[in-house]
Amino acid sequence: MKLIRVGAFVSELIFQAELVSNSYERLKEAVDDFDKTAVWSSIQSILISSGNISKILWPAKSKYKERGEELRKLIKIDPESVLRSRKFRNKFEHYDELLDDFFEDKETYSYTDLAMNPSLYSSIGESCHRGYNSFDNTLIIHGEILDLNDIVDSVEQIKLKSKSLFI
Repeated sequence: MKLIRVGAFVSELIFQAELVSNSYERLKEAVDDFDKTAVWSSIQSILISSGNISKILWPAKSKYKERGEELRKLIKIDPESVLRSRKFRNKFEHYDELLDDFFEDKETYSYTDLAMNPSLYSSIGESCHRGYNSFDNTLIIHGEILDLNDIVDSVEQIKLKSKSLFI
């Protein structure tokens, strides 16, 4: 891959990582301020920006696979990185389909969304579509848990490794 192309992708990785860092700081402030809208805006930004990093490093289209492999090798990315999966980002991006599927499959149901600290309430259970636990920084979607600390830490490592290429 030509150096200018590598530089463009590495610069984009750094930019997306900075967006994650900025969103994470906003998330902490929003939790402290009890600002539910800002909490979910920050979470969505973290998922979208980390998803963009994932798409650069693990492209879906086969014609770009080599580019992803070269960048992962250059930056020394763990092949089992938590960033490889875009499952949670996809659930946010295609939330309409998640809702359709949920309501289609249930005769009787309850619906709780955008719950704050749902793990503290046993009554929410499977009815929790999206929940955020501020005490351990985890995201819950339909019973699946994503540790946002793992995402933020992995992105920070990519940012540091990417920046070191420019020194």
